[in-house]
Amino acid sequence: MKRILLLVMMMTLTFTCNVLAAEDISLPSVNWQKGPATASIGDYAQLKFGENYMFADGNDTRRVLEAFHNIPSGDELGLIATKDLDYFAVFTFDDVGYVKDDEKDSLDADKILEQLKKGQEEENQERAKKGYHTLQITGWEIPPRYNPTTHNLEWAIRIVNNEGGESINFRTKYLGRKGVMNVILVAEPKEFNQVLPKFNELMQGFTFNQGQKYSEFVKGDKVAKYGLAALITGGLAAAAIKSGLFSGLLVGLAKLWKLLIVAVVAVGAAIKGFFAKLFGRKKQ
Repeated sequence: MKRILLLVMMMTLTFTCNVLAAEDISLPSVNWQKGPATASIGDYAQLKFGENYMFADGNDTRRVLEAFHNIPSGDELGLIATKDLDYFAVFTFDDVGYVKDDEKDSLDADKILEQLKKGQEEENQERAKKGYHTLQITGWEIPPRYNPTTHNLEWAIRIVNNEGGESINFRTKYLGRKGVMNVILVAEPKEFNQVLPKFNELMQGFTFNQGQKYSEFVKGDKVAKYGLAALITGGLAAAAIKSGLFSGLLVGLAKLWKLLIVAVVAVGAAIKGFFAKLFGRKKQ
């Protein structure tokens, strides 16, 4: 049940009581591709994964998000999850073109953090209008780091909401020839350090398709108008947050856990039923 609560928590993007009316949610059946397998991530890449994982394509990812009253961006390409729901990650792609990595040795973590905090202040104005919790970035869990061999940029920030709940937001951006593959990891903060090595091992099975690789850039290809720092402080990251997608990943846990526990007590049978349908399992 703990993992089921985690999944609902991370896919509920706002502090509403929708989950309390769980019996009113029409949950779609999901065509899970179960490991060991190799999944296609749109026309851009593929992910090879083991028997402990299952993959849903972009259409099913959006349907699951919508079932829990989330707002998909329309760019979702897939969702990978462990079978026991220890964690999951969602893939989107931004066709911004080839992002030059000439800033790889000059990323200023302090300056980037300052810009992120400023951006969050602006975002909080919109969140307050909608009645959402406001959020405060407290610092880096993992400062921005770029791997020039695999051409991926990653970072993690710690965030608290206005009631003191804390969360970790971990993002990885894989640079390709025609754009950037965004991967958002969803896991409990207290288990983040245990989950991250497993996630990194999983992502060793990620590869861009032939013709999409960063190394295959040729003169005349579209080039992005910004570099690595903007991938963190603005550009793609800001677009994902402002669209509403995954804003709930930044929300603290304290109050939401209480809501979900109440929900399970109130509609326990219903929750078990539609999660059984979601994951293709029989009711226990």
